[in-house]
Amino acid sequence: MKTLQVYIGLFIALFWAVACQNEKNFKVDGVVSGADGQTLYLENVGISSVTILDSAKLNAAGTFEFKQPRPAFPEFYRLRLKNQLINFAIDSTETIQVMADAGTFATSYQIEGSENCKAIKNITLAQLDANQAIHKLRKEYEHNLINDTTYVSKLAEASKAYKEEALKYIYGAPMSTAAYFALFQQVDGMLFFDLYDKTDSRAYGAVATSYDHFYPESPRTKQLYNLALQSIKILRGQRKLDLEKIKATEIDFLEAELPDIHGNIVKLSDVAKGHPVLVNFTAYQADWSPALNMELNKIYTEYAAQGLRIYQISLDSDEHFWKNAASNLPWTCVRDPQSAYSQVAALYNVKQLPAIFLLDKNGDIVKRVDNLQQLANGVKSILK
Repeated sequence: MKTLQVYIGLFIALFWAVACQNEKNFKVDGVVSGADGQTLYLENVGISSVTILDSAKLNAAGTFEFKQPRPAFPEFYRLRLKNQLINFAIDSTETIQVMADAGTFATSYQIEGSENCKAIKNITLAQLDANQAIHKLRKEYEHNLINDTTYVSKLAEASKAYKEEALKYIYGAPMSTAAYFALFQQVDGMLFFDLYDKTDSRAYGAVATSYDHFYPESPRTKQLYNLALQSIKILRGQRKLDLEKIKATEIDFLEAELPDIHGNIVKLSDVAKGHPVLVNFTAYQADWSPALNMELNKIYTEYAAQGLRIYQISLDSDEHFWKNAASNLPWTCVRDPQSAYSQVAALYNVKQLPAIFLLDKNGDIVKRVDNLQQLANGVKSILK
């Protein structure tokens, strides 16, 4: 009898040990057909970086299985096959199943085990539709197939279509990972939801409030809280102007007077006198900054002899970091100590970094460049 009791005790202990072990992990498995010999990656999509967690070389059967420690708070992940992505989230879910084909991996997959993950798929497809529509419009505009008014109107329609889909999840379940995911979707590096727009600000506030209630210690909650607070401060600082009381004056261009790394005030008008200028609002501490400066250096090296000047405005809050980073750059580097509250950035209607403007020899803004691949052609146009 004692022997039986001992075995029963061991069985119960083993059962709970296995159960506890399972509870500490989540699993993602499934099949990717048509991907024989290709490598599938599991990645964690953090607030500011993406980390590879695991990988698997697929065979003809296409089966895969990943296991990882469950996060303390809702977290975002993705499966990557070459340059195609499937985004998903882990909250209280233990197992996610994915069925996909290598050819249509990012768009026609099936995902089971989480309603939030299904919602994330719908949001992703809406974002892809908006991206395609916007890129098509941009090409038509660049080839003079549509005028300015039509271009702006159609861009707004594409953005509105995404927002209408996203808001179903943001206001329907603001505490969900789908709501958070919907807030931070982008097109060409710019968020669909403008943090400084009164209507869009409510969406950030709704998700921030819910996350603060359900996940008060989550780093993403703190991120949302800080963004929402910043948005409120900016919006409260905005005042309606009585334009009739303002004396209208004609200006040559939008001026900037900011200190360089030696503390000397440098005017944009002095740099631009008789020269075409590339004006860049940037943040040296951002992950994308080194790549951006490398691209600017290529442009500057090629066209400086033809008169091109670069006036780069840093919005970094860390002055010491900026000075060290800017000390070896060959163009004019200045910094606005107002950082995110920069009046110069507001003057240029900068809502997302980096921002690039091209000024001709007369100081007129010719173009705002949102795509670095088009920068060289844009610079050529102002050198004529």
